[in-house]
Amino acid sequence: MSDSGNKDEKDGGDAAQLAASNAALAANLTRLEELTRRMVSATTKARAAQPALEGPGQELYMKAASAMMAEMMAHPERMIERQVHLWRDTLENAAAAQRKLVSPEPAPEKPDRVFSNPLWDTNPYFSFVRDQYRLSSKAITESVGGLADLDDNERNRVAFFTQQMVDMLSPANFLATNPDAIEKALATDGASLVDGLENMVRDLEANDGRLAVTLADPDAFKLGENIATAPGKVVFRNRMFELIQYEPTTRKVFETPLVILPPWINKFYILDLKPQNSFIRYAVDQGHTVFVVSWVNPDKSYAKTGFDDYVRDGAMAAIEETKKLTGTKQVNAIGYCIGGTLLASTLALMAKRKDDSVANATFFTTLLDFADPGELGAFLTDDFLEGLEQEVEQRGMLDAFFMARTFSFLRARDLVYGPAVRSYMMGEAPPAFDLLYWNGDSTNLPAAMARDYLRGLYRENRLMKGTFEVDGEMLKLGDIKVPTIAIATRTDHIAPWKSSFSGLSQFSGEKTFILSDSGHIAGIVNPPVAKKYGYWLNGEKFQRETANVWFDAATRHEGSWWPVWTKWLESRSGDKLDARKIPAKTIADAPGTYVAAVRAKA
Repeated sequence: MSDSGNKDEKDGGDAAQLAASNAALAANLTRLEELTRRMVSATTKARAAQPALEGPGQELYMKAASAMMAEMMAHPERMIERQVHLWRDTLENAAAAQRKLVSPEPAPEKPDRVFSNPLWDTNPYFSFVRDQYRLSSKAITESVGGLADLDDNERNRVAFFTQQMVDMLSPANFLATNPDAIEKALATDGASLVDGLENMVRDLEANDGRLAVTLADPDAFKLGENIATAPGKVVFRNRMFELIQYEPTTRKVFETPLVILPPWINKFYILDLKPQNSFIRYAVDQGHTVFVVSWVNPDKSYAKTGFDDYVRDGAMAAIEETKKLTGTKQVNAIGYCIGGTLLASTLALMAKRKDDSVANATFFTTLLDFADPGELGAFLTDDFLEGLEQEVEQRGMLDAFFMARTFSFLRARDLVYGPAVRSYMMGEAPPAFDLLYWNGDSTNLPAAMARDYLRGLYRENRLMKGTFEVDGEMLKLGDIKVPTIAIATRTDHIAPWKSSFSGLSQFSGEKTFILSDSGHIAGIVNPPVAKKYGYWLNGEKFQRETANVWFDAATRHEGSWWPVWTKWLESRSGDKLDARKIPAKTIADAPGTYVAAVRAKA
């Protein structure tokens, strides 16, 4: 073929490529215009936010500013020294960026997860931006970390919210300073940015104009089909919960049935995500007749439902129904997180009334001593609580949006900014991840219960002090004499393990404590087949010792703590008898109807 023929063919190919690119651009611009209209429509529908729920009160800012000023006046040399160090490090960073213009440096073998793109190391611009962010972040955190004129709680809050701002200002969170997002936008002719805007608009529309990133593909899971699939039946229902009885898998079962009280801030199927990691299936396979409470997701008609109702019409009703259905005088019980707080309150009330319906109790990551609520304490002060109380007074409930957002910001890099970057800047679809799907399946809290729990327990620590009243009785943890076993997790940011230990130590009966590796969920949902993590055990039981003393004398074991719990409970569950059949008359198949109800919005 002649040179002119080659040139004509090349020109034709270039023209076709340009036409295709122009068509793609036109299509993206059309989508952009439509998405912009939807975004404006969604944001205009958002109701006015409670200012007190959007950040700490002005008092904290004033105290931090006053403490900073006092620090500067008392020790000006410290401020000057920090400024000199920052300027010196900044100049060195700029010089390093100039050197990279001449001689690029190779990327490290193990890069930071957030800054994993090689351009963060090899490109002078991105390298300078990243390193300057690190230098500035260090200077900021060191400045607030040494403030003297604050009490411990104020200092912790200032440090927490400072870290929130530092995390938010990461260059990875902005398009102009994120090489991954820029590369993808160029490679897709901007389609990734349009896809990202579509994801953002979807999230705004799903949350009535409030932005909350979707963490998992909402269409990837269906309850009862590929998640929460353990076979069973709803055998009882009242306005507070459905009681699910699971089908036995063994020919013989223990005489004493097992009742599980999960948290109602999320849904029960965290214990039944899939067959491989289902604690419910595991307990059934060990020969236990398992009943699980599935809490109702309340709307504003539950406004006056308080903690008393969860004890009386929740835990106690579930225990009584289980006794009736199995013909036993006692049950074993498990409480998880706030479900454990409920179980302890129920046991203390039963002790007052000489009711021995619970033979043995298990607690998963349960707070009873709220003196140190961990990172959540940053939100549980008067400024936030007053805003929450105004919210529930107006709406009749605490919308799940607020609790979900609060828990997400405890791990903002993993649950807010990372997902937001992938979804909104990279245009990626959320992953099909069962745990994140459950995490996003949030629930509301009744107004009265939210006040009881957040102020009476978290803020005022009345249960630990013996001044928390339920159903006309003042509860005392020391009245609890049933044998108990508690599992806490070492890196739990919701229920710190030492606080869990402190609460359990108040019980008067036989006590066993297990400390699991990992956090609030992974440390509990850790089946033996996974062969992950480990746990600490200090003998069969503990006395009134401190958490540090207990830990120093404890022995670490590899793998799951589930077999230890199984051995503990088996010796306390009575004789073996023929497996119980589920009653012929039932209400619905597991996982029931309450768990699948669409969340009511305030």
